[in-house]
Amino acid sequence: MPIVNIVGAGRVGRTFLHLLGDQVQDIASATRASADQAVADAGCGRATDLNDMRDADIWLLTVPDTQIAKAAEVLGDSKATPAVAIHCSGFHTADVMAPLRNKGWQLASAHPNLSFADPVTAASVFKGTPCGIEGDVLAIEAIESLLKKLGALPFRIPSDRKALYHAAAVFSNNFATALQAIAQAAWKDAGVPIDIAARLNESLLNATAENVARFGPVDALTGPAARGDMDVVEAQAKHVADWNDEAGRLYEDLSRLAIRLKSTGQI
Repeated sequence: MPIVNIVGAGRVGRTFLHLLGDQVQDIASATRASADQAVADAGCGRATDLNDMRDADIWLLTVPDTQIAKAAEVLGDSKATPAVAIHCSGFHTADVMAPLRNKGWQLASAHPNLSFADPVTAASVFKGTPCGIEGDVLAIEAIESLLKKLGALPFRIPSDRKALYHAAAVFSNNFATALQAIAQAAWKDAGVPIDIAARLNESLLNATAENVARFGPVDALTGPAARGDMDVVEAQAKHVADWNDEAGRLYEDLSRLAIRLKSTGQI
């Protein structure tokens, strides 16, 4: 089993700490307190500073996107023996850590398509998680093997298409969450009781996810735009715009996409 070090004790880092257990040797973070807390919560690993981390086979850089390059720079200037370095950004490619490659490191990125709102919960449902990976061949093979042992489903993506790949994940997950917030706000202002709105949100969202998974987006699409009820679409768009101008514009844009999707099968 490869020895793993983790740089970054945020939600993703703590999730991997729970998943890997005693396979994790050292963990460092922006503050020693956060690393100490991560170790205490997981009951494994050793909290330390990046410059004092011992050599490992795989280094997971689970820091925010804006900090990956800096963490790689600090790691490259440390006494660590070159090994495999992996970051978990969905947008950046492995090349964001290029200074390490120049010093003999093998680099890759691995992006788990999973919500990391809570590390313990994320670790408990990690099995079966699709993980997009790209980078240097040896690093890809190393992280591919590790992820498979954790029960994940790694798949390779072209480095030059990673930004589009991640945008798809944002549409599927993050924007879907934002749309739920709009729906909840609209139900509230429409006078729907809070408990009923919560039930509506849960039942509609679950049914939509199930139908899209089972039938695909085209056949799962319903509603006035899918039916071609343009009078309803146009009138409702005005009502939404009167309530919230940005939501109104979004309603119009999404309605156009829905109409085209239903009629042509494409967006």
